[in-house]
Amino acid sequence: MLVGAPILPTRAEADVSDRPQPPQPPQPQQPPHPLALELPTPPRPLALELRVHGVHGAPPDELLGDPRTVRITGDSTAAVFRRAADVDAEAHPERYAGRPVVEAYCWSRLTSGNGARALWLLLLPFMVVNLAHWARPAAPATGPAPREVRAYGVLVRVLALSLTLLLIAAACEVALDLLAWQCAGSGACTGSRSWLGFLEPGRWWGQPGRRLALGALVPAALTGLLWYLSNRTWSAYESQPPPAGAAVPLARPDGAPALGRPGFWYGRRIVARLRAAHTAAGLLIVAAAVAAPTARHDRRAGVPVLEALGWAVEALLAAGAVAVAWVVCRRGRTEERADHRLDRAAVTLLPGSALALLAAVLLYAGWSRPGWTSAGRLPGDFAFGVLMLGQGCCVLLLAAVAVRLYRLAPDPATALYGLGGPAIAMLGCALGGVMSGGIAQRVADWLDGAGGADGAGGAGGAAVPAPPLPAPPVLLSWQAAVLPPLLLVLALLAAGFAVRGVLARRRLAAGVAAEYPGEPPDAHRSRRIAGARAAAALTDSAPWFVAAVSGITLLLGAGALAGAWLSGKVPGEAARGAHPLLETAARAAQDAGSWLIGLGIAAFIAWGRRAYRDPAARRTIGVLWDVGTFWPRAAHPFAPPCYAERAVPDLTWRMAGWTGRTGGRLVISGHSQGSVLAAAAVWQLPPQVRRRVALLTYGSPLRRLYGRWFPAYFGPGPIAALHADIDCWRNLWRATDPIGGPVLPGSRAAAPARAAPAAAPAAAPAPAAADSVDRGPLADPLAYGRSARYPLPAPILGHFDYQADPAFAAERDALLARLAGPARRARSAAVAASVVPAPGPPTTTDAPAAPAAQASPATPAPATPPAPALPAPALPAPRVSKEPAGPEGAGGPPGTGG
Repeated sequence: MLVGAPILPTRAEADVSDRPQPPQPPQPQQPPHPLALELPTPPRPLALELRVHGVHGAPPDELLGDPRTVRITGDSTAAVFRRAADVDAEAHPERYAGRPVVEAYCWSRLTSGNGARALWLLLLPFMVVNLAHWARPAAPATGPAPREVRAYGVLVRVLALSLTLLLIAAACEVALDLLAWQCAGSGACTGSRSWLGFLEPGRWWGQPGRRLALGALVPAALTGLLWYLSNRTWSAYESQPPPAGAAVPLARPDGAPALGRPGFWYGRRIVARLRAAHTAAGLLIVAAAVAAPTARHDRRAGVPVLEALGWAVEALLAAGAVAVAWVVCRRGRTEERADHRLDRAAVTLLPGSALALLAAVLLYAGWSRPGWTSAGRLPGDFAFGVLMLGQGCCVLLLAAVAVRLYRLAPDPATALYGLGGPAIAMLGCALGGVMSGGIAQRVADWLDGAGGADGAGGAGGAAVPAPPLPAPPVLLSWQAAVLPPLLLVLALLAAGFAVRGVLARRRLAAGVAAEYPGEPPDAHRSRRIAGARAAAALTDSAPWFVAAVSGITLLLGAGALAGAWLSGKVPGEAARGAHPLLETAARAAQDAGSWLIGLGIAAFIAWGRRAYRDPAARRTIGVLWDVGTFWPRAAHPFAPPCYAERAVPDLTWRMAGWTGRTGGRLVISGHSQGSVLAAAAVWQLPPQVRRRVALLTYGSPLRRLYGRWFPAYFGPGPIAALHADIDCWRNLWRATDPIGGPVLPGSRAAAPARAAPAAAPAAAPAPAAADSVDRGPLADPLAYGRSARYPLPAPILGHFDYQADPAFAAERDALLARLAGPARRARSAAVAASVVPAPGPPTTTDAPAAPAAQASPATPAPATPPAPALPAPALPAPRVSKEPAGPEGAGGPPGTGG
């Protein structure tokens, strides 16, 4: 037979077909068998697991368990990776029956990328005060936002502005006061430093006004550097647009949660406004530091023209300060929509005008003034005192507003009963004061050459007969003197928490062996496990530690300010003539504080230098940024950039794009900080996509850390809203995890999971409640002692290696099975509607455009028609969906057929 030739009927078949056939009676149409409905149903679409790592990010080969990985999408900063064998999974779905395709989103280089990240250490106080903006108590769920919410935001932005002024003022103190005014005006100082010889009195640059104009270039350059860093990161982070149609606000009485608003992760406009205001403020304070002594000299000299110019300059500086305050206080964030507009007048005109005014002031100061000599100090004590007093008043007002907000919507789980934000703001101010004062102290000691920090005496307390050497403001010496008492109190607090941990370990060790039936008790092993649990529980006491540090810092700061203003002398000189014990303590505190600041600044510089050169050290510092830069720059534009404004749109684009293109099921699994990113990304998904996505979190700080410190965004209300919005969500946690915990209230009281006997095979996980989210605490370690199955001691995993626990794969498969249930019923209904006598081939209404594949998990989907299936081990019951994925009897919304 020729290949391709037509097959002709036989003679017998032709004779039969030619005979006339008797008419047949119409046959009644039989309903299709339930099993037959499943046979013509298209296979299940592909299933995908998208993993998101946590802090101290893991490389893609570690996340995927395969050294051969390929970047699917993204760039060198953040990307999605797959195993090399899974690159063409969408083209060959038949290979993935019964298992999902695994992807890994790696975002660690967002916080520990190139060497420029080392410069972010300079911005640490700005990051801390930016956290205070997000740590406000939750407002009432119904009704418009109270006035206290706006007042809280305004106060935090004012505090943030004061930190910018403090940093630039410290630079002015070093460059203008210590170098240009005091050292350059003293022959004893310039004589031993040849590089300052051109500033000696009698030369062209020797006039004080010209020396100030030259020294002003240093703080002006620092302001320009801050603007450059902020603008560069603003283009890379805040300007990432969200997907079109993402985060459609839900129609519920209390409105959508804040993290689900379309403009939450798009802070382009507010950062641009605040950057312009802070840049202008920095330039204006430099201009004021130059203009103040110059105008004061002109008024004493009685030159009418220069005196009039001085008054005009000061009036313009005051007008600029009012404009900066108006821009900072007038408007906050826009979250209801992705606001693409920019306030051109504020963004361009304000810093440009401040720069022009600074240039005019430098020309004004550089005018020749024969006979003008520099003596004493510039008025730095007054400037630093006003800044410190203003910060203290703002923190107290912030605390009053926070208490008022907390009373409107009380929640006992909130950190410090609503005072977490003011406590964080106080720490940011203290950190900024120590860093700025420490730099001025170190430069003064270097110029002094003797290492003293006095300003009126040598290292031993004796008067120096030579001309006075450069000395920093008295207030900075008082700030250094309060460091030893503060560190002593911190040491006592740490010792108290250590004792508490030891007592908790003894109490817990008695019941550890009972959790591992069939194992002989081992006192040493029980103490180790109990110690891990007790250390993990200390995290819950962190709010009170922060409260103690903030309160003591506030009291000591107030005492330092009062001592500096009342005495006008450094602590050692102010205590001279008092009781010998008091005088010795004051001198010791002053000297010790000076040395502590010196060591701190040296360690700070060494750490930054190492981070610039060593990627491993940069990743270690990146852990700090992973935790502190999750939130957008809502208060301080010079803070390190918010990596979530890049990571959340990345995840949202990936989930929406993949499910829409393939019609598949997707579970996003996040560990530690990655679980926070995963939850934020799910909040941003359109509702029709959110119904086809499951959330698996493990080691998650959503409630334990974020829910306590940031209740307005991760408190019980928002977490309950997320629980209602997503059909499938499970959370795994351990009692030995110091970071992760349950995400819904009431789960902490659950009894610890009992491990199976080591000699027996692994038991099936115990079923969970149908509507539960939390599963835990998981057994850690998995085995108590040695056995044939565990010949070596099982490690205490704590916060890591959740994927090594059998519960991880079990919960992931159960989530995928739950996602398959509504879609399978929808496909069966669509096929049943299409099985009718009609010309032409039958059609299905919800088949995806891309090739589909069967990806059934190890557990049969619940609530599906009976079908022959292999027996599967019992798995914890997934959470029952509160609403169907689509109308019964018809295809679901576009993109939900998977």
